[in-house]
Amino acid sequence: MDKKKIERINELARKKKNGGLTEEELAEQAALRKEYLDGYRENLKAMLDGIIVQEKDGTRHPLKKKDPPPFS
Repeated sequence: MDKKKIERINELARKKKNGGLTEEELAEQAALRKEYLDGYRENLKAMLDGIIVQEKDGTRHPLKKKDPPPFS
């Protein structure tokens, strides 16, 4: 996300805090926040996918997602 969009998110947040936003501004803020969070999650996933775990015996393997616990 470019710096201009982040500045706009902050501008809308300040305006909301000081007085309120119009319906159009609320929709714009929600869309910008969604775009920001999607990019953040994508970046975090890419970083986690690049992690290699080294065990005590010297073997190496990529970090993998844990399986969810089974239902009782």
